[in-house]
Amino acid sequence: MRVLMFGWEFPPHISGGLGTASYGLTKGMATLDDMEVIFVVPKTWGDEDQSMVRLIGANKIPVAYKHIYYKGYTHPFEKIEVSSKIVPYIDPEDFWKLTRSEVSEMRMLVHTNNEGKIDFSGRYDGNLMEEIQKYAVVAAVIATDNEFDVIHAHDWLAYPAGIAAMEVSGKPLVIHVHATDFDRSGGSVNPDVYSIEKNGMDAASKIITVSNLTRDIVINKYHIDPAKVETVYNAVEPVCLTEETNAVKGFEEKVVTFLGRITLQKGPEYFIEAAYKVLQVMKNVRFVMAGSGDMMERMIRRAASLRITDRFHFTGFLRGNDVFTLLSMSDVYIMPSVSEPFGISPLEAMQSEVPVIISKQSGVAEILTHAVKVDFWDIDAMADAIYGILTYPALSQMFIKNGKEEVIKLKWDNSARHVRNIYNEVIANHKS
Repeated sequence: MRVLMFGWEFPPHISGGLGTASYGLTKGMATLDDMEVIFVVPKTWGDEDQSMVRLIGANKIPVAYKHIYYKGYTHPFEKIEVSSKIVPYIDPEDFWKLTRSEVSEMRMLVHTNNEGKIDFSGRYDGNLMEEIQKYAVVAAVIATDNEFDVIHAHDWLAYPAGIAAMEVSGKPLVIHVHATDFDRSGGSVNPDVYSIEKNGMDAASKIITVSNLTRDIVINKYHIDPAKVETVYNAVEPVCLTEETNAVKGFEEKVVTFLGRITLQKGPEYFIEAAYKVLQVMKNVRFVMAGSGDMMERMIRRAASLRITDRFHFTGFLRGNDVFTLLSMSDVYIMPSVSEPFGISPLEAMQSEVPVIISKQSGVAEILTHAVKVDFWDIDAMADAIYGILTYPALSQMFIKNGKEEVIKLKWDNSARHVRNIYNEVIANHKS
């Protein structure tokens, strides 16, 4: 079985959990003898691991002078050109800042470089909505030039590409919902994003969600038939802790870590308020907020107003080994997300032998037993959990031992088999 898969980022060029999850699932599929994946991203950089997947950059595909038809456009594209600024997956808080534009429903003219290819910058700038449509144009070319059995599109940025590939090829489409705009925006949904998400869900033969929490949102907020939506939980890539990633603190205090985008969805303000409460009763602890986002400056100001900046550290965005270096220095990891479709970082923390505290409003809470679960808004419960783990070594060791044993069982191979079963069902139904 050959899968044409559309994503928005691929390691090492990732900016969040989407790229991590897409890569993990693809690696899991590579272990199955009857699976072959063609993975498409807007831009390839040349340093990606392609040992287990055929990776295509939309920026590498000649499109000039090809006739491309798909639903919604009544004329062929005869010369396709673009001065493009497609970006890796970004959080919606940044997306709100982009200038909106409308793409003609009749015809779209874009520009190519002297090789007949669309130039994708891979940086954060430009008009994202227009870039999504340009990605769809190239997707139609790729679908015309390749043989495959099923299409798989990861998250809303790639849904139009998946739809374009479906319409030129006649092959069934599966979409993968890693998050919805209801998660990202706190309920203040962008109508343009909602429309793209809804169109993708309506066009798909099957919808994969990363948790039952997300499945319920898809069913109730997007009015999708429950029979069409199936949950496939994420997993975690095995990590080998080395001397390079294991760091020496250089100080005696305990470390409590928040690792993620500093945005409304991730609940950073609850982390700071809980930190303040803990610091009222114990002084030998430091708090680290690792990440970047539109709420970072506000969080720095809040920490300053609480007079805890001497115990608080903002690292900025971390990737690769830096993540595991920080985790190796941590005594507690906390994810106080307001609405978290899944959440892979707690699994990485458990792998690194760090006790975790997660919000009940997260998909990963559905599958974890050896983690402390609190409501994101319950600052007192959060502070109590932090204090308990830091104060009682036996409690900490229990979570470390049982948590690591639990997370070892969460393999991408299992998720890949589940997705393969969905493909088989979709292909069989499509043929019949």
